[in-house]
Amino acid sequence: MRYDFARINDRRNSSSFKWDGLAASYGPIDDAIPMWVADMDFASPPEVVEALQKRARHGIFGYSFRPDSYLEAITDWLERRHQWRIDPAWIAHSPDVIAALSILIETFTKQGDKIIYQAPVYNFARIIENQGRIAVNNPLRYAHDDYTYTMDLDGLEAMLELDQTFTMLILCSPHNPIGRVWQREELERLGRICVKYNLLVVSDEIHCDLVHEGNKHIPISSISAELAAHSFTCIAPSKTFNLLSMHAAAVIIPNEALRAQYNQALKRLGLDSPNTFGSIALETAYREGEGWLNELLIYLKGNIQLITEFFEARIPQIRIIQPEGTYLIWLDCSELERSCADLELFFAHKARVILQPGLSFGEEGAGFMRMNAACPRSVLEEAMRRIEAALQEIRD
Repeated sequence: MRYDFARINDRRNSSSFKWDGLAASYGPIDDAIPMWVADMDFASPPEVVEALQKRARHGIFGYSFRPDSYLEAITDWLERRHQWRIDPAWIAHSPDVIAALSILIETFTKQGDKIIYQAPVYNFARIIENQGRIAVNNPLRYAHDDYTYTMDLDGLEAMLELDQTFTMLILCSPHNPIGRVWQREELERLGRICVKYNLLVVSDEIHCDLVHEGNKHIPISSISAELAAHSFTCIAPSKTFNLLSMHAAAVIIPNEALRAQYNQALKRLGLDSPNTFGSIALETAYREGEGWLNELLIYLKGNIQLITEFFEARIPQIRIIQPEGTYLIWLDCSELERSCADLELFFAHKARVILQPGLSFGEEGAGFMRMNAACPRSVLEEAMRRIEAALQEIRD
């Protein structure tokens, strides 16, 4: 490989929430391995680092704008990686995807409106409620026999038939934490339902480039022209290239009237000016980072295979929900028969491996933990050994 994903990068004392924020949540834990926060322990592509260093050496950081090449980098990337050709005029901006979700909710719904999300899922309910809206769950369906998830589209349609006052649905695609890459047929039916009941669809597609072999990401706005007129597709290079602190994201809005409303909201909030380093990072990653990403996906495949084989052979009480995308592993720990609080403390204090508790993704996450596999393989192997040893200790 051209890029070194096996290298261990010391992230301590860098204001890393994942590493330096541990003590605030768990207290001091000697030699803990943090696998909770969804960023990677790999260095970002050297092409991006070099571009940022070059700009920093210029030494002047006055007001800037996004050049046409910035928009071209986004459109070229979407066509090359996802076979989705868009008009550059459809691209709106945001500091990050979470900010985009908040702005879209504030702009296109009213206080007290009901907004649908699908748990277990990243913190959509909190984002909805922070805007004074009502978060209503259309939970995903979990099949215990084969450890897979599907959308409950029958339940969604029944909900909307009974109550037609819903205004928006927020989709996670690919899905965090379960790792589903939704198939075209699923998204087509979801789209027909949302169009039928006049729901706006906001799709968080921040993990869209992290799709594993045999799966294909379908942007929600590419499904049909009718759905595109009702939808917002939120993307960023941040998860793909480990650029989360760069704060550069895009919202694809094909509907001209909706796009104008969104852009007006950005101006009202004073968020329409770019971050110079974020703009450089996005453009360079999309133009020059594809080789790095291709090698990353190969490395992640090996990590996921290691985790799967280890748990199947050595810790069969913990079941893997096999990810189709993302670098996140959703672990069904229900056979350990421990309370949610005990489960979190067991991994943190007995195994000294910090995982994200399933309950942080909604009550449907009870008995689950989320593991971040985006780390050097040697670190992953040590984490597996620690978990096995800790489980053996409580058995003895």
